[in-house]
Amino acid sequence: MKIAYARVSTADQSLDLQIDALKKYGFEKIYTEKASGGKDDRPELAKALDNLRPGDTFIVYKLDRLARSTQKLFDVLFQLNKNGIEFVSLSDKIDTSTAAGKALFGIMAVFAEFERDIIRERTLAGLEAARARGRKGGRPATDKKKLDKAVMLYESGSFTIAQIEEMSSVSKGSLYRELNRRSKK
Repeated sequence: MKIAYARVSTADQSLDLQIDALKKYGFEKIYTEKASGGKDDRPELAKALDNLRPGDTFIVYKLDRLARSTQKLFDVLFQLNKNGIEFVSLSDKIDTSTAAGKALFGIMAVFAEFERDIIRERTLAGLEAARARGRKGGRPATDKKKLDKAVMLYESGSFTIAQIEEMSSVSKGSLYRELNRRSKK
């Protein structure tokens, strides 16, 4: 059986390009997901991998759709190989049923991680340059008065988290971070 997997990083991105290419190659079942490649918790990928059997072929549009680190790619490939499952990456022209495909997979996996590291380095350099110019990144700090109000409402036990968010304009995450910070005092 040929099982395909397609992924985009954000909900506003389209899977159409990947799905069209995968349909052209041919598959019996496809799993799609809108989640970051850096996240390990990808339920559809887990389902796809769980449904593969010896003799099956696992197909992706491109290596970085499967994983963003060399280690994760090799972990998946090792498991597929161990279970007698072939791997095909259409854009990267990798087919592990051949010796050349196995070698190319290793090379491409290293470059996929290299590309991610370069992006990370550029992002960090950009943030550092912005800080040097006095720009402050990240989310704005939550107003202390709002946090105090949210904590007071929470501690009263009379309101749900959703009600506290609405009444205080403090997000659930900010409230829990503040509660955690105060509990450590």
